[in-house]
Amino acid sequence: MVGWPDVLHAAGPDPDLAGPLALFGRFAGAWDIEWRGTGRDGNPATMAGDLHVGWVLGGRAIQDVWRVPSSGAAPPGLRPFHGTTLRFYDPALGAWRSTWVDPLNGRVRRFIGRPEGDDIILDGLDDDPAERWAFRDITPGPAPESFRWTGEVSADGRRTWRLDEEMLIRRR
Repeated sequence: MVGWPDVLHAAGPDPDLAGPLALFGRFAGAWDIEWRGTGRDGNPATMAGDLHVGWVLGGRAIQDVWRVPSSGAAPPGLRPFHGTTLRFYDPALGAWRSTWVDPLNGRVRRFIGRPEGDDIILDGLDDDPAERWAFRDITPGPAPESFRWTGEVSADGRRTWRLDEEMLIRRR
């Protein structure tokens, strides 16, 4: 009998899609997170966490698991999150479909992701408020050593964006 991990996990990308899959595939591996945001008291705050990224579903998708904090309780006044994103390249769109699920906070968010210069921008499809996420400051190469993740919101119909939170992420 084939076990659950064997059905889900894949050793690498589907060879027929290796080119477009490299956009997110280069993040496969384990990462340390430094989350930066604002506490309920309005003051700047940080939490440590981890990120694990791997190939799934026959190498046709990337799944990542984000845990902030990675263990224990969150500091007082901060909202922890433990969730997963499933990302796959949709040739019909020429872009990535991405769905975030955070059972700890009852959140599901959908995005369309595309490269934009050296960054990857994920435009939210669930506008309450308008949201976009981005992978920025990615160190060069096929296996980057670090990047900065940003969560941004817009209150004016996507004309301007305000940084809501960010994470500095470094490969282990």
